[in-house]
Amino acid sequence: MSSPQNPQYGDDPASGQPQWSQPPPPPPPYQPPYPQPQRQGAPVLSIIGFVCAAVSLLFIPILFGIAGIVLGIVGHVRGESLGKWAAVTSGITMVLGMIIGYLVVRSMTA
Repeated sequence: MSSPQNPQYGDDPASGQPQWSQPPPPPPPYQPPYPQPQRQGAPVLSIIGFVCAAVSLLFIPILFGIAGIVLGIVGHVRGESLGKWAAVTSGITMVLGMIIGYLVVRSMTA
């Protein structure tokens, strides 16, 4: 009686020949389809845009609101994640500042 032997690692039991293969090469690193904007340092333009938004609520809304919108958009284009929100916030506070200014002027003349 003969017992079947376990084939060694890499041997093909059907042919009796060693079957050595190389592992597949690693996949290439992921490359995005277009270049991403590089963010360097703190989001300075976005922070200044938020400050302009806060100031536009009470002082010269049309000037500081537009400045905040422009700074937020430029910050967003340069890769700052808060730039979009600074622009939106500046637009909202500009409108609210104009409404508050209107109400204050109307109450003073009445």
